[in-house]
This record gives sequence, C-alpha cells and structure tokens, in this order.
Amino acid sequence: MGTPANIIVGSHVWVEDPTLAWIDGEVLSIKNNEVHVQTSNGKKVTTDRSKVFPKDMEAPPGGVDDMTRLSYLHEPGVLQNLATRYELNEIYTYTGSILIAVNPFQRLPHLYDTHMMEQYKGADFGELSPHVFAIADVAYREMINEGKNNSILVSGESGAGKTETTKMLMRYLAHLGGRSGVEGRTVEQQVLESNPVLEAFGNAKTVRNNNSSRFGKFVEIQFDKTGRISGAAIRTYLLERSRVCQINTPERNYHCFYFLCAAPHEDTQRYKLADARSFHYLNQSSCIEVEGINDAEEYLATRRAMDIVGINEEEQEAIFRVVAAVLHIGNINFAKGKEVDSSVIQDDNSRFHLNTASELLECDCNNLEKALITREIVTPEEIITRTLDPESALASRDALAKTIYSRLFDWIVEKINVSIGQDPNSKQLIGVLDIYGFESFKINSFEQLCINYTNEKLQQHFNQHVFKMEQEEYTREEINWSYIEFVDNQDVLDLIEKKGGLIALLDEACMFPRSTHETFAQKLYTTFKNNKRFVKPKLSRTDFTVVHYAGDVTYQADHFLDKNKDYVVAEHQDLLNASSCPFVASLFPTLPEESSKSSKFSSIGSRFKLQLQSLMETLSSTEPHYIRCVKPNNLLKPAIFENTNVIQQLRCGGVLEAIRISCAGYPTRKTFYEFVNRFGVLGPELLEGSNDDKIACQKILEKMKLENYQIGKTKVFLRAGQMADLDARRAEVLGKAARIIQRLMRTYIARKQFVLVRRSTTHLQSFVRGTLVRNLYECMRREAAAVKIQKNVRRHKARESYLLLQAATVTLQTGLRAMSARKEFRFRKETKAAVHIQARWRCHRDYSHYKNMQRAVLTYQCAWRQRLARRELRNLKMAARETGALKEAKDKLEKRVEELTWRLGLEKRLRTDLEEAKAQEIAKLQETLHDLQLQVEEAKTMATKEREAARKAIEEAPPVIKETPVLVEDTEKVNSLTAEVDQLKALLQTERQATETAKKEHAEAERRNEELMKKFEGAEKKIEQLQDTAQRLEEKATNMESENKVLRQQAVAISPTAKALAAYPKSPFQLRTPEIVNAPNGEVKSSPVSGKNIII
Repeated sequence: MGTPANIIVGSHVWVEDPTLAWIDGEVLSIKNNEVHVQTSNGKKVTTDRSKVFPKDMEAPPGGVDDMTRLSYLHEPGVLQNLATRYELNEIYTYTGSILIAVNPFQRLPHLYDTHMMEQYKGADFGELSPHVFAIADVAYREMINEGKNNSILVSGESGAGKTETTKMLMRYLAHLGGRSGVEGRTVEQQVLESNPVLEAFGNAKTVRNNNSSRFGKFVEIQFDKTGRISGAAIRTYLLERSRVCQINTPERNYHCFYFLCAAPHEDTQRYKLADARSFHYLNQSSCIEVEGINDAEEYLATRRAMDIVGINEEEQEAIFRVVAAVLHIGNINFAKGKEVDSSVIQDDNSRFHLNTASELLECDCNNLEKALITREIVTPEEIITRTLDPESALASRDALAKTIYSRLFDWIVEKINVSIGQDPNSKQLIGVLDIYGFESFKINSFEQLCINYTNEKLQQHFNQHVFKMEQEEYTREEINWSYIEFVDNQDVLDLIEKKGGLIALLDEACMFPRSTHETFAQKLYTTFKNNKRFVKPKLSRTDFTVVHYAGDVTYQADHFLDKNKDYVVAEHQDLLNASSCPFVASLFPTLPEESSKSSKFSSIGSRFKLQLQSLMETLSSTEPHYIRCVKPNNLLKPAIFENTNVIQQLRCGGVLEAIRISCAGYPTRKTFYEFVNRFGVLGPELLEGSNDDKIACQKILEKMKLENYQIGKTKVFLRAGQMADLDARRAEVLGKAARIIQRLMRTYIARKQFVLVRRSTTHLQSFVRGTLVRNLYECMRREAAAVKIQKNVRRHKARESYLLLQAATVTLQTGLRAMSARKEFRFRKETKAAVHIQARWRCHRDYSHYKNMQRAVLTYQCAWRQRLARRELRNLKMAARETGALKEAKDKLEKRVEELTWRLGLEKRLRTDLEEAKAQEIAKLQETLHDLQLQVEEAKTMATKEREAARKAIEEAPPVIKETPVLVEDTEKVNSLTAEVDQLKALLQTERQATETAKKEHAEAERRNEELMKKFEGAEKKIEQLQDTAQRLEEKATNMESENKVLRQQAVAISPTAKALAAYPKSPFQLRTPEIVNAPNGEVKSSPVSGKNIII
C-alpha cells in the first residue's frame, strides 16, 4: 500500500473532490506538506499531503475481482475498481470473504441460468468470478463437509437489491439440495414460490425502491444427512402496519391491493371493487402504477404461487375477501352526530362501503358500525358505552384495518410454514436473512427507528465477526500482532435497547393514559441530554436525532405512542371472532381468560426487541457469510455510478474498515498440512527425512525469502500479496518441468516438419518457374495489343474533338447574328413607343388646361347668379311685410300653438295619471318602503322626461314665433303668446328644481335600498311607455313645423315675385345660409324664407 512519503513530482495520485468523491491527477509540485495537483478535468487543486493517495497506473483495465489483491488498497482505489467493473456489467466483487453486489437495475439473465449454477457447483472459492452463487456454494459445502450451520446475511440500504439477491441464493440452494415433497410439489419449489406471495402482501413501492420489503425475513432451509432439502421455516419481523392506512407521494401501498383492483372482471365484481384511485387507502398517493409491473399479470402469478405453496382455492378466496374488505373499510367516513362527541355514517357512499365490508367479513353490519363509533368501558359496577367523535371514529376505522391486515399477513406466513413443513430430525440448516436496510427520510417515525435499530444490531454482529474474531484468532494462534482500532456502535445500541433507553422510556410512556408525544419527547430530552449519540434539534418540541453508525437520523415522535401499543380493541376482537366466516374468525381467536385478565403491558417495541435478540442468537450459532448490496444511484437507472453515494454506503457498511483490518493483519492463513501439500514442490529436498510440517513450512518460507509472515500453533499467516507470490513461484517450478517435456516434443515435431517441407519445396519451385515464364509471355503479348489499341483510341479522340469544335463554332455564329437582329428590333420598338407617349402627354396637357378654364368660368357665373338671387330675396322679404296673404297662415299657426298647448296639458295629465298608477304598483311591490320615496323616484324620472320634451318644444317653437311678427300686424296676440312661453319656461325651471331635489333624495334612497332595485322592473316598463309618449309628442311638434313650412311656401308662391324668381336659371351652386351650414352632410333642409329645398 502506497504512503504519502512515496509521492513525488510527476506521480499519478487521487485527491478528494466534492462532486466525484475522488478524482485522479498528476502532482505538479510539493511544498512542505502541501501538494499541488493537476486533475484530469483540468483544475488545479492544493491539498494536504496526508489526503493524497497514489494511483496504480498498471492496474488491469477490467479491475480485480478481489480487492485485497489491489496494489494500493485505499478508498479511491476500491471505488475505482467497483466503478470499472460496473461499467463492464461485472456487478460482483470480493473483499476477502465478503461479497459486494452492485445493483445493475436491469435484467442479466445470463448470470443466473442453470448453466451458471452448474459451473459454480463444487468450485473452490475464488476459482471463478465473484458471484452470489459462490457464497451460497461455500455455505453449502461447509455445512456438508464440516457439519456446521451456516447463515448468509444480505444487507444494504433500500433499493440496493437485497430481495433479488435473496431470491438468487434460495434458487441456488434449491438447485443443490432439491428433492420431491408432498402432493407432487417439491419443497424447494414451495420455498421459492413463497417469495412472490410474501412480496405481494409485504412489499411496496417506496421513495428509493419500487419493490421494497416492508418486513424482515429470515428463511431457515433445513437439510438432511445427504444434503437434500428436508424442510424450511420462514420468520418475519415487524410488518409496517401503518402503511395500510397512510402513504405519501410517490409511494404505494402493499402490492396486493393494486393486484386485486387489476384482477379479472369477474373477481372485481365479486368483491365489488373499482379502480384503485377510488379507494382512500390507495389514492392518498398520486402513484398508482409502477413502470415495469403489470398488476393484472402479477395477480395471476400470485394465485399460481399460492397454489404451489399449499394455499387452496377456498383459502385464497377468503384471503382476497379480507383484502377487499380492508379497502372498503378505508372508504367509510363519519360525520358529527346529534349528541355531543358522537358520530354517524357520513353519506350513502360510506354506508355502501360499510355494508360491503360487513358482507365480505360475514359479520353483522350494525355491529360493525357500532364497533367503529362506540367504545365500552368496563367498570366494577357496570359497562359504560361511550360514543366517539368523527376523528376518533376514523382512528378506530384505521386501527381495525391495520389489525385485520397484520393478522392476515401472520396467517399467510404460518400457512406457508405449515405447508412446507419442518424436519424435526434435521440438524443442518442454512439461514438466509433479508431484512430492511438503513432508512432516513424527511419524516421518520417509529418504524424507521425499529428498522435502524435492526441494522445497528446487524452491524455490530458484522463488526464482531470480521474485526474482533480476526484479532481473537491471532491471539489463539499466539502470533505477534498489534491491536487495531475499529469503530464500535455499542453506545448506540445502549441508547436504544438498554434499561432506561429509548424503547424502555417509550413503553413507560405508553403505560400512562395521560402521556402524550410531547411529554415523551421532553422525557427523552431530559434523560439523554448528555448522551453524545442523542441530539435535540433546534426549534422543535417533539423531534429528536440519533447519531447512528450509518449517519444521523431525525425522528418525529408524534405517533410513537400509538404505533408502539400492541393490543386489539375489544369491540373489534368480539366482532370478528363472531364472524360466520371460519377464516375471518380464525384470524381473531378467542383469547384465554388468563391472557384477557392479565394486566401486563405489551408493546411492539419490546416484542420486536425480543425477536431481534432471538435472531442474533440464531446468527451467532451459525457460521456467517456476508453479502453487502450497494445501490449505485438514487435514480434507479442502469449504467449510472454515483461515486459519493457508493462510497457512503461502503463506509456505513463497514466494507472499507474490513479492508483496512485485513490488509493491516494477515488475510491469508493455511494449516501446516495444506501449506506443505500445496507448496512442497518449492523445496522437495527440504521434505526428505522430516515429518514435522511446521518445520517444513518454516524452511520453505525461509528458502523463498519472505518477510513479515507469522507461524502460529496450527496455521501459517501470510500478509496480503504473499500468497500470490508463493503461487507464482510454485507455478514457475512446475513450469520448468513442463518446458523440458515441451522442448523434446517440439524438436521431434520440428524435424518431421522440416523433411516434409523440403520435399514439398522442390516440387513447388519447378511449378513456380513454369508459371513465371508463362506469365512473362502473356505480359509481352498484352503489351503489343495495348500499343495498337492506344493508337486507334488517340485517333478516335482527335476526330471527336475536331467535330465538337466545329459544331460549337457554327452555334456561336448563329447566336451572335440573332442577338444583333433582336437588338435592332428592340431599338425600333422603343422609338415608336416614345413617339406614342409624347403624343398622349401633349393631349393630356391641353385637355387639362381647357378643363381648368371651364371650371373658372362656371365659378364666376355662379358667384354672379348668387349675388342676383340675394338681391331678389331681399326684395321678396320687403314685399312679404306688406302683404296680408299670411294672415290666414298666422291664424292657423295660433290655432296650432293653442292645440299644442292643450295637448301638452293633456300629456301632463296623462303623465300624472301614470305616476299615480306607478306609485300604486310600486307600493304593492315594496311594503317596507315609504310612499314618499316611491313618489320621489317617479317624479325624478318623469321630470327628466318632461324637461327634455319641454326643452325640445321650446327650442322648436321660437322660430315660428320669431318669424311670425314679420307677417302679423296684431302685436297683442304675439305678446300673449310670448307671455305663455315665459310661463312655460318658469314652469320648466320649477320642474328642473324639483327634479334636482328628487335626484338627491333618490341617491340617498338608492344607497339604502340597493337590493330592492330589482323589483322596479315593472315601473321601468311604464317609464319606457312615457318616453314613447314624449317621443310621439316630439314627432307631432316636428309635423307642426313641417306644416308651418308648407304654409310659408304657399304664401311665397302667392306673392308676385315668386314667378320672377322662378324665371332665373338654376345654378349648380347652392346658397350658403346658416341653415345650410349647420345641416348634416347629405341632408335636405327647407329655408323659412324662400321655401325652397337646399341640397347640402
């Protein structure tokens, strides 16, 4: 192993990298303890000399299969070796006797077929490439040859491939020791098919793994004296019951729920199941389907596996009825009842699921409802029935579901054990342990504490076996060695399992009814405040952190008390025990009176602690073999190797520490007999006359000039790499003898070959000479023919070139002549077009000048005619004052004014009537409003309409009135009409003031009665009728004005100047009068003076 002292300028080394963990580079310079390195990615790094490790530039390109044979056995070298082999799909690597398995996240069927099993069957350890079959074969051979019980411990974090590795181990052991069982089913088939059954009911998708085991499993495979499988037993540990009722995205519940929802239509109809998304226990997570898993096919596969392990059709039907009942129980919801702290079934949907669950469990529906929403408290005097609020009823529902599923899982395990059968006469077994790996999530509860506690115990067992046993063997053999420190996790185990530890305090809190998770957390803070393995997080009242061997984990104590209590609600026990279904009743047998009366507290933590102690005793009584599974990346995808993730798993699993201890000690050890039998050929003269193997071993080692080896009482201990040196020298000695034999044999073969070659050469030479002469003649003949061919080809090419040039010349001349003709034609065409354009331009210029002169003459004529027309108009006005022809028109106009006034009054009376009618209707609609407010609202509306009508009447009436004085001689009537107009104006002003007052009052009423405005739609319709009336009044006023204009025209027509005015020729230009200017575009408006229509 390289040391920092060996590092010089130009050396290839490994340095730490925050992203890649370790990166290679070349040393640029060394100053004191600082080393400057140029890394392979182009960066320059300065680091301490003790943190730089040499890189083996002569390492095999495919890595080594046993990392104890690495030239430089350090952390970056181990990581690089694993990464190199992983790229080549070499997922297995040895570290001494420990197998490291890197999860490929893809199928590699060629590694696990029957041919591969046959290759590893009986092969020595290390003879073939590393494989899980090699570990299983070693355990089997030790059991057969030495009569020892063996165990294989598969460890690693979730998603590292422990479950698949366990399957491969069991397949290989079944291949080695298979034998026929009962009813045509072999025991090994039952053992193998128990895996898919247990996975269906005990595995689920988690954040880190699509098929994570949510329980621990220890399979004991029993063998008879001949090495055949004679029985098996499966032990399970700590099923994660809380997963039945609560999951988070992107996790899933147990596989069996999804398998059953994807079952054939007749099965789902029988269990009244729908899509998995319709069940509360499954739709809490958005993940319903998993890539690569067909739930419908897995359901059928699980059924077939149940047949093989001995679960008959009737029992299968009962199992899936219970699973469906759990799903229906999860959809039962509760609402508040009429009484205080009581609850009832929420709706018809919940009632349907309640009835379905009772049908599937074959129990009384009313009793099931009562068991969910009530509790019975037994006192010495009486039994008190207490109702539960909705929240407590939901907790009761979830407790029932968890209990049913837990009992079902235990029954399946027990049924598999009974079906497979155990051999009471067997004294040999191989145990395979597949248990959950170390877990650390965002939210860690009681299950994670138990899981990590299990991994702490297994890690301690690994430490004791690999580290302590190593050094104890050195002591037994009485060899010189120095004690090697290693990391021990006994203090963490003391924190959890010791008297007064976490489990003891949790049990103590569970025994007190008033204990809460906060009081439990405070008790932990007080008890372990000085423990270095216990940390209290800041700004938290219930969380606590445990410094585990594999890292720090923060636990949330919110549900610790509930999850630790190991009891069944009495109402649930009685309900299901009374079920008419024998299977359901067997899950909840009647408790013995002694146990029911016993007041001793039982908890999940204490029971699990006892199970774990029993497991460790079993493992301690066997010869352990270790397989460390490694997850190369967190994406669960192939061909991705994350250095930081892998190196952390190697550190936590103790692999690097095992490597360090092995290399620091003596990893290779052989008995004296084995050593002499293997390496006696290195010194055969040393074995003559000597019967002491120990002395012979000493002489052989001295002859080979090895150093730092040790000779114990029964074994020879060699340093790392010395075994390879001895094997190389042994191969060299055996090779010399083989080479002598090969030399003589090669001489005979070479002589015989030489004679044969010489004879063949003579015949070959004569044949070759004849062939050469014939080839020479053929070459000369071909040369003469080639000269003749070349002459003819050159003549032909010259002739073709001349003809081509002649044709090109003729074509060019033709093109030039055509181009000249086209140019001449274009010039003549352009000249003709220019002449034509000039003629057109002169015509246009003269025509424009003529038109301009014509327009000027017309303009002057129009102006002169306009002047004459104005003069004639003034004369007509003067004549109109003197004539009495308009007297009759004036009288008619006065009558019209009176009639208009009368109609105006009539309209006012009609409006008054309408207001009263409107007030009555509004009073009926608004009983709570005052009559005054309604009248104000109506007055405002009517006043607005009346004002607009009056304004229009006034604006249109004055022109008639103003022009009549010119024609009327009686001024008194005119004055009276003027007075009436003033009165109308005063009345209009009064109405305006009333309208303003009404507006203000209306605004106040409107703010107070915004919600009542919708009821005024009827009144608004009548207002629209009034508007129509006012519009008709305006139209009548317009008609009166039109009649007035007609009268004026008639008066003008009677005058003597009308004929003279009509004799003038009509001009295309119009007179610009004020009426014309103000009229809209395109509108015809009559002149009050001349009575003629003027077009604008």
